[in-house]
Amino acid sequence: MITAVHTLIYSDDPEATRAFLRDVLGWPFVEHPESERGWLIFKTGPSEMGVHPTSGTFEGEAYSYPLHHLVSLMCDDIEATVAELEARGAEFSGPPEDTGFGVGAKLKVPGAGEILVYEPRHPEAYSLT
Repeated sequence: MITAVHTLIYSDDPEATRAFLRDVLGWPFVEHPESERGWLIFKTGPSEMGVHPTSGTFEGEAYSYPLHHLVSLMCDDIEATVAELEARGAEFSGPPEDTGFGVGAKLKVPGAGEILVYEPRHPEAYSLT
């Protein structure tokens, strides 16, 4: 029986990325006792997974993406979330923008690039029982 989804972020600076997730996002964690010191595994809260096509047409425009996987963070109020995270030292690439499926902003994660934080407009699956 599947019990959870385990996501991975690959980082050029894992210590900085882990510190950001721990200190700025405030995520609880466990430390892996059999790995090097500081190898943290974070509790990320409820999750859901979507499956998107690699190619097709949307609103009359053709698109094509390579096979890949993506992590996004969901929130209830994008403006309040951006303000809260910025107060903790987080940086965003720009202000929240309409993404079609919600309103989102790209959060700069030290050593790991950007992660979309968004307030969804789509039905949410993570609260299903």
